[in-house]
Amino acid sequence: MAQPLVKKDDDRDDEADYSPFLGIEKGAVLQEARVFNDPQLDARRCSQVITKLLYLLNQGETFTKIEATEVFFAVTKLFQSRDTGLRRMVYLMIKELSPSADEVIIVTSSLMKDMNSKTDMYRANAIRVLCRITDGTLLTQIERYLKQAIVDKNPVVASAALVSGIHLLQTNPEIVRRWSNEVQEAVQSRAALVQFHALALLHQIRQNDRLAVSKLVTSLTRGNVRSPLAQCLLIRYTSQVIRESGTNTQTGDRPFYDFLEGCLRHKAEMVIFEAARAITELSGVTSRELTPAITVLQLFLSSSKPVLRFAAVRTLNKVAMTHPMAVTNCNIDMESLISDQNRSIATLAITTLLKTGNESSVDRLMKQITNFMSDIADEFKIVVVEAIRSLCLKFPLKYRALMNFLSNILREEGGFEYKKAIVDSIVILIRDIPDAKESGLLHLCEFIEDCEFTYLSTQILHFLGIEGPKTSDPSKYIRYIYNRVILENATVRASAVSTLAKFGAMVDSLKPRIFVLLRRCLFDSDDEVRDRATLYLNTIGGDGSVVETDKDVKDFLFGSLDIPLVNLETSLKNYEPSEEPFDIDSVPREVKSQPLAEKKAPGKKPTGLGAPPSGPTSTVDAYEKLLSSIPEYASFGKPFKSSAPVELTEAETEYAVNVVKHIFDRHVVFQYNCTNTIPEQLLENVTVIVDASDAEEFSEVSTKPLRSLPYDSPGQTFVAFEKPDGVPAVGKFTNMLKFIVKEVDPTTGETEEDGVEDEYQLEDLEVVAADYVLKVGVSNFRNAWESMGPEFERVDEYGLGPRESLAEAVSAVISLLGLQPCEVSFLLGMFPIALPAQNT
Repeated sequence: MAQPLVKKDDDRDDEADYSPFLGIEKGAVLQEARVFNDPQLDARRCSQVITKLLYLLNQGETFTKIEATEVFFAVTKLFQSRDTGLRRMVYLMIKELSPSADEVIIVTSSLMKDMNSKTDMYRANAIRVLCRITDGTLLTQIERYLKQAIVDKNPVVASAALVSGIHLLQTNPEIVRRWSNEVQEAVQSRAALVQFHALALLHQIRQNDRLAVSKLVTSLTRGNVRSPLAQCLLIRYTSQVIRESGTNTQTGDRPFYDFLEGCLRHKAEMVIFEAARAITELSGVTSRELTPAITVLQLFLSSSKPVLRFAAVRTLNKVAMTHPMAVTNCNIDMESLISDQNRSIATLAITTLLKTGNESSVDRLMKQITNFMSDIADEFKIVVVEAIRSLCLKFPLKYRALMNFLSNILREEGGFEYKKAIVDSIVILIRDIPDAKESGLLHLCEFIEDCEFTYLSTQILHFLGIEGPKTSDPSKYIRYIYNRVILENATVRASAVSTLAKFGAMVDSLKPRIFVLLRRCLFDSDDEVRDRATLYLNTIGGDGSVVETDKDVKDFLFGSLDIPLVNLETSLKNYEPSEEPFDIDSVPREVKSQPLAEKKAPGKKPTGLGAPPSGPTSTVDAYEKLLSSIPEYASFGKPFKSSAPVELTEAETEYAVNVVKHIFDRHVVFQYNCTNTIPEQLLENVTVIVDASDAEEFSEVSTKPLRSLPYDSPGQTFVAFEKPDGVPAVGKFTNMLKFIVKEVDPTTGETEEDGVEDEYQLEDLEVVAADYVLKVGVSNFRNAWESMGPEFERVDEYGLGPRESLAEAVSAVISLLGLQPCEVSFLLGMFPIALPAQNT
């Protein structure tokens, strides 16, 4: 039973939820529903019971078929009541129950009677319910009434019919499309809601016909749309037409732009904002076109309504990403929003100012942000931290003030994600701004003194081991590192031992001190810490003997593992403990191709601590090892670049083949990764016949076949081509997989001796300009660009075709040419090409 309504305690926490339906049970409510069968209906009591039933349904409670049928038939008896409020509850209940086809007949006559009632409220609700529960057969019978309702003088009835048409368009589009004339008439209605719903329905009817939509927009932009809601819809449809039509290349005019600009002077605030937002989101919008929209948004920043301030600052925040100079005029207004009571508004104002501010305003902004940070949640703080990082990369000379700010907030209270965002930002600034290295490392060292997150401590120690030895005074970090050995948990202690060893290997003057500290670690209570200390002492000669050369030590401590981690993991799992130790040389070096079904969509590129390099180091090294182990290719030298696998077969085919292009100075080697997906077949002498008739600068020099390709066991076959020395030759290659098929008995696994020659057509392969370009990050693009002489510059013009945004154009350039975007401005920076010099 429902708990009695009591006065809410004034002292109760404001955030505590309070519901009059707390504790109600389905069984008890179904018992109460028997009141629907009383000879003398109590309209108030019946409305309360229906309210409880609706609450249960909206909370996800499910009724059995019997329960739903009983409730439905009981509710239909309430049509005999003349109470208006109860009748509205009955309509809602029938819609929520969604009766089956045989049950719908019971209420159809009552609903059709109400649809022709003199009471407009009955008519409107009856239309909504009928269109919700009826199928196409009954819909044809009531279509005439629905058409009449669309042009009804009562706006409630007309809106009900139009909204029902929007829903019916998903299930019975052929019927709704016949209402175009009536809907067109409703668009001219003086009722705001009717015009809004009519325009929405008319656009959905015509949405698959671009010409019809364009004509609709043209006629309405010249007319008078009274409803602000309909005007907002019209602005969105106009933006859609603009995107599809593009800018006139001859005159530079943009169709319908005058209409959008005219809407900026509308009396309704929602229309003004919708028009301003539409203008800012236009593809390739110019500063001249942006100016009136920015001016309107600037006025909204000083509005007394929080929703307008939020909408304006959020839109300006997006504009600042592509047109920061256009937003600078609003900076003074946004600075006043930093102290806004709405923290969302304040956060957006801060991040926008950080994107649009100049170098002279950095110090003032930092003072304002310092007081602001303590009042917002971690999720907003992360946004601010990322904006500060971008600002520091934009103005590297201001790194001291920004680094100090990050260091100060790093010591304040906060969750893991917030602290990780700060640490990541400091790491990126250390990597990209050389002058910030020493101060940044000290800030990180001070942070791990009180860091409560093990993951962050270990990652900072790992980064410190890489960057610390390269500083002018590496000894000042030893105290911080050894303190972790004494005071931290076992995981952090083990990481600290590894960091100490890296300092000992890189800095000769610190070796005696490091030896002493590592010997102390031999008495640690944790096995991992002791094992690492023993390993590193023996590796760097801590016992007085030199067991490795300096190069071997540095390769061990800083080098990458030349074994694919997947292969190593598999070998370790298959290893059975015995007297013979695990032999790492037994781990296969071959790179297994990724099955098509397991390919994942590319995710967001990680940054900061734990961010991998542009290509997996283990994979690159494994490719190099694999190629150097083949005598025919050992003389080619070190590969300049290995491409990502290119699929040559569709998913779910008999044979899965992809190819990796290895680029050398004078050669190109195609590595075909093949997988046999048929259990009853064994493939032997697998080769790829490559036709290079469309690649005139290439000549085939060798082919290395694959002897055997069992089921679900990836293998590689290679084809090598010679090309002009140092020339980025391009061309198209036709591929044919050729092999001998032998049948395999699935029960015994025995293979027949005789085989049949067969071949399988693969997709064509192209060597393109991007294959000769290696992505290289540039920490300070401006300095690197200015330091290059004019002999490295080439100017030419290429067409990318129409693009929706700058980001899409940059992605296209990266994809076509393999370039690396630099810094935060989407500038395309330096890149090495496989030319004779290989330095530009």
